Amino acid sequence: METSGEHAVQKRQVLFFCLFLGVFGAGAEPLRYFVAEETERGTFLANLANDLGLRVGELSDRRSRIVSDQNMRFLLLNSLTGDLLLNEKLDREELCGPTEPCVLPFQLLLEKPFQIFRAELQVRDINDHSPVFLDKEILLKISESTNPGAAFPLESAQDSDVGTNSLSNYTISPNAYFHVNVHVGGEGNLLPKLILDQALDREEIPELSLTLTALDGGSPGRSGTTLLRILVVDVNDNAPEFVQSLYKVQVPENSPVGSLVVTVSARDLDTGSNGEIVYAFFYATERILKTFQINSTSGYLYLKARLNYEAIQTYTLTIQAKDGGGLSGNCTVIVEVTDINDNPPEILISSFTSPIAENSPETVVAVFRIRDRDSGNNGKMVCSIQDDLPFVLKPSVENFYTLVTERSLDREQNTEYSITITVTDLGTPRLKTEHNITVLVSDVNDNSPAFTQTSYVLLVHENNQPALHIGSISATDRDSGTNAQITYSLLPTQDPHLPLTSLVSINADNGQLFALRALDFEALQAFEFHVGATDHGSPALSSQALVRVVMLDENDNSPFVLYPMQNASAPCTELVPRAAEQGYLVTKVVAVDGDSGQNAWLSYQLLKATEPGLFGVWAHNGEVRTARLLSERDAARHRLVVLVKDNGEPPLSASVTLHVLLVDGFSQPYLPLPEVAPKGAQGDSLTVYLVIALASVSSLFLFSVLVFVVVKLCRRRRAAPLGVCSVPEGHFPGHLVDVSGSGTLSQSYQYEVCLKGGSGTNSEFKFLKPIFPNILSQSIGREVEENPSFQNNLGFS
Repeated sequence: METSGEHAVQKRQVLFFCLFLGVFGAGAEPLRYFVAEETERGTFLANLANDLGLRVGELSDRRSRIVSDQNMRFLLLNSLTGDLLLNEKLDREELCGPTEPCVLPFQLLLEKPFQIFRAELQVRDINDHSPVFLDKEILLKISESTNPGAAFPLESAQDSDVGTNSLSNYTISPNAYFHVNVHVGGEGNLLPKLILDQALDREEIPELSLTLTALDGGSPGRSGTTLLRILVVDVNDNAPEFVQSLYKVQVPENSPVGSLVVTVSARDLDTGSNGEIVYAFFYATERILKTFQINSTSGYLYLKARLNYEAIQTYTLTIQAKDGGGLSGNCTVIVEVTDINDNPPEILISSFTSPIAENSPETVVAVFRIRDRDSGNNGKMVCSIQDDLPFVLKPSVENFYTLVTERSLDREQNTEYSITITVTDLGTPRLKTEHNITVLVSDVNDNSPAFTQTSYVLLVHENNQPALHIGSISATDRDSGTNAQITYSLLPTQDPHLPLTSLVSINADNGQLFALRALDFEALQAFEFHVGATDHGSPALSSQALVRVVMLDENDNSPFVLYPMQNASAPCTELVPRAAEQGYLVTKVVAVDGDSGQNAWLSYQLLKATEPGLFGVWAHNGEVRTARLLSERDAARHRLVVLVKDNGEPPLSASVTLHVLLVDGFSQPYLPLPEVAPKGAQGDSLTVYLVIALASVSSLFLFSVLVFVVVKLCRRRRAAPLGVCSVPEGHFPGHLVDVSGSGTLSQSYQYEVCLKGGSGTNSEFKFLKPIFPNILSQSIGREVEENPSFQNNLGFS
């Protein structure tokens, strides 16, 4: 299995290979296309897909586009068919001026994968401009003493067309004195000169009017004319001469308007008006007239407008010095414009992608090009971005750069990045351009919901209202949007006996938990379940937490008396011998409470008595004992009402009625061992034996009577539905509890716990009395106190 590092290296190799293909394609010979100026918009130029060997539709798949430095959309690419169309009419003279050929470079940019193809569109000139003379009339003064063969420079015509469509010849109207000679100037332009064929005679012909015609080489040809007036003057035999025939000067492009460029100077050996010199431009172009001005008397050449090295680097001016007699001399001034770092670098964004999905491998965010219109070091540039960003700049050809991610992005750390692309040139002073772009990071569902707690404990009082809000759980998700929207749910429980869906419910939106029904502490003290939090992402992520619900007991159960049973058909009667001593245990009231804690703490008190002061009840264990010695004057039957009360708030209670019968001659079930009689008392042993025999006979008779009564009661119960020993389903099961003799009891006995038929609320316990009631009550009390397991068997709390 590939590791994430190896995978990242392979992705980086693929990106570098794509960049290499882009550089290789950009370094090849550019494609060349031709179009004539003024061609109609929408004209088909070529099919780029065929020229580049690409299949149909690949340009669209690879997100192709046309980019150029002109910042104008003169071309239109149909990426589906690969057709390259003309987007607007082109004016060659407006685009390129006198430059020939007129080439408009452009690039075909493919983004997926990144590749650049260079191409150029050459705009061919058509003959749509006629030659034009700036002056409608040219005035020449020629001395009559001028010798034949003398040449007189004439104004050049201006033709915006180039090549064969530009100026090709000059002609003059037929005459006997002059013809036109054409020669090529230093800048490749045609300069007409008027050649004198024979001497002039002012007295014979004082003035000549001729038509000068400029012809271009277009088809069909165009022409322009001007009137040439020649005045024949008297002899002025010295023409002005410049000190220098050529002036060269360098002027910084940031020179202010009105600054002095150069001073030209001419001399004339004549005197008077023939020696007065006037300086002027000799048939300068419109551009020169807008840029420079000359003082006609001093020869000072000034700047009339600001210079721009990026537009024109060199100006060639011809300055004429003319004296008062009409003679003139010319000189050439070459003004070289020096570059100043006055153009800040430019950033041309070709494509920009935002947002970027987090966890994505290296991704191309932007493709842009930088340029500086200055030259030399002023045009050299350095491009950079901040160092603390997970992005990197990768240079390509022709000052193209790609901005790519250096590593996977994490939206939870940064939701967006502000990237400043800084381009600085190397001129003096250095100029800088900054371009800010904001890259948004889109969310991917890569974070599971997290609960604020791993487990929750909710405390709920029993007997609550249905639909009670018992608590809330909460989870958060670091993702955003739908990936952070959480739905809560109850997870299936592992306990098949826990009806979770009928106990609680959860609000799927906010995690609030509700009890669906009233809870009973006595039936269920606590239960646990898991809740889940699932987000809405794709794929969805989830987590879970444990919830434990603990019921708090309410004092909703009154004490229940187990012994003596109050629903028996015959009242329970306790037999007490009159010979009983003070503190004699009559019986023990046994009660339980279904609640827990202090709600189940029971206390006992004697509420009513037939003879107050004769019996007492211990408050903590329910034992009923004699409070004093019995006497013959005490009544034989006594009725005691014992109150059993719990410690809840408010306290609940129950009462039980005891019937006590005082009897004579009832033997104690526990007899102390006889002491060894002294030798003088051996005669009394017969009396002791008689007492024991009488007690045995009495006990046997009493046992027979009790058995007879019990048998009668059992037969009567069986005749009714759900008899004494029947146990309805869902109630306490009948079972026998064997209690061995302990403490003061001298024999074993059994009792049976049975449930009386009827509704659950009226169900009671039934105890069958043992043979000796007093012995049973004493034994149960001691067993409950000394043996905790006996309490569990009885269901005591």
